Amino acid sequence: MNKMTDVLKDTQNLPDSRGVDIQKVGINNLEFPLIVQRKNDSDQVVNATVRATVSLPRHHKGTHMSRFIEVLSSWKNKNLLGVDIKGCIAAIIEKLDAKSGELKFTFKYFIDKKAPVTDFVSPMCYECSFKGILDNYGEQDENYKFILGVKVPVTTLCPCSKSISKYGAHNQRALISVKISYDESNQIWIEDLVKMVEDCASCEIYSLLKRPDEKYVTEHAYENPKFVEDILRDVVVKLRKNNEIKTFEVECEALESIHNHSAWAYQKEEK
Repeated sequence: MNKMTDVLKDTQNLPDSRGVDIQKVGINNLEFPLIVQRKNDSDQVVNATVRATVSLPRHHKGTHMSRFIEVLSSWKNKNLLGVDIKGCIAAIIEKLDAKSGELKFTFKYFIDKKAPVTDFVSPMCYECSFKGILDNYGEQDENYKFILGVKVPVTTLCPCSKSISKYGAHNQRALISVKISYDESNQIWIEDLVKMVEDCASCEIYSLLKRPDEKYVTEHAYENPKFVEDILRDVVVKLRKNNEIKTFEVECEALESIHNHSAWAYQKEEK
């Protein structure tokens, strides 16, 4: 430690007399590189938006914001960031002398997808998130929870429109958001969760479609009409059957093509 640091006043550690324990305090909207493991054993480096927080006891005036980035940078250099979320949160908690902490990464993840007929391959982008919550760190009742989130764009075709129309039916792009928690000793891949969600839609969405592919997705959606309620129930049934998943949250929003509003459905369950 240099002489300048020795003499600078540590304002954050001054006492506070208002008697308020702060549940979460830290940094938000930090852009940071994140190493994400692919299912095929390779890595993808993504640009993540980070929120990192800790608890702050009532007797401390403030927390040390720079220390969050110190720990994140250290873990990135060790190639552990994105692999051991729990360990990174524990390091943040220790660095800031806290009892609990949270770390969330939101990022765009790319999966190569084949067009359904021509087999042309193009990258498809999905919004994903990793969130770790560590409470009562170092105590007997220490508790860690990891939450994986994906937001998957799909196609829905309205069953009502199909049933009442002489020809055609209105369809639209929908967004299905799924968040799951599972035991840290297991591994649920982003690719598998995305595929499970896509299978519940009227049809998948692709980045690249040639005319034979476009014919396929148009007809496939028409033969597989679904309300947001149908998609939500199909996703919920599949998540219930996965014994590794402890809790889940599902949200389905259809960006309606014939209305100036969305159709929306939501479900949250704990096993």
